[in-house]
Amino acid sequence: MASPLGAHNRNVEATPRERIVLRPDERLDAVLDVIRAARKRLILSLFRCNEARVLEELAEALRRGARVEVLLTPRAKRWKQRLQEIWSQLEVMGAKVHRYADPVVKYHAKYIVADDEVALVGSLNFTRKCFRKTCDFIQITRDPQVIAGLQRIFEQDSGAEPLPADLSERLIVGPEKARGQLTGLLEGAARSIEIVDTKVTDPELVDLLRRRKADGIQVDVIARKKVVGLRSHGKLLLIDGRLAVIGSMALSALSLEFRRELALVIDDPRCIEQLNTLYHAIAEEPGPNIVGREPGR
Repeated sequence: MASPLGAHNRNVEATPRERIVLRPDERLDAVLDVIRAARKRLILSLFRCNEARVLEELAEALRRGARVEVLLTPRAKRWKQRLQEIWSQLEVMGAKVHRYADPVVKYHAKYIVADDEVALVGSLNFTRKCFRKTCDFIQITRDPQVIAGLQRIFEQDSGAEPLPADLSERLIVGPEKARGQLTGLLEGAARSIEIVDTKVTDPELVDLLRRRKADGIQVDVIARKKVVGLRSHGKLLLIDGRLAVIGSMALSALSLEFRRELALVIDDPRCIEQLNTLYHAIAEEPGPNIVGREPGR
């Protein structure tokens, strides 16, 4: 029986414009491949990282002459000492490390950009757990507007400057723009809204989902802590089965209003097909709090 996470697809096409990565056994290679693509400059955000091969590839990028810049969160639960250790290790390597300017707010966005060629946006931390045991999402894109937008976000967040106003519409960035962007997507649904998210608690969006359901739109929320045999960690929003949003952002007030979060809009047909297949596999699993759950309850 085929896996709902899809078949191995790493070498199906050498340089697709858009590629979704769902299988746990493909995630680490996907991250390492993007790092290896950098020849001039590599930028990435780090929230948590305990996977040695990621740090090894960053060191290798520096050895081949790439400039490596890392934006590190100022805080992560139970990770104060580890963040200090990662900072020191990166600096010893020769990487340029930036601390997000706000000492209280978590920098929860997860992305990598290699040169001006390829970017990765995901929901996972670069940890052994997320590479093996969670349901998470990675999108690899060669969209030049997304790449340029991520570079500008990195520059602004490294220098505590305001977020640029003219970013790609595919980039959903919190806290400045996320609520308006997500509200627009939910209001634009014509048939269905399907969500995988254990934290659908924001009062305004919960109310909007209920109104959309009253309008006759199919609204389904999957909020179980375990799906397809994995811990539910990544967030997924599907609109009419033709548009998807993946990333670090939960539909909670904390995520929408307080942290730097990042999600990406996907409309590539092949990627959407894979996400629809995964969603329907999750929805068909037995157990509480699956399809038709009242948001916010």
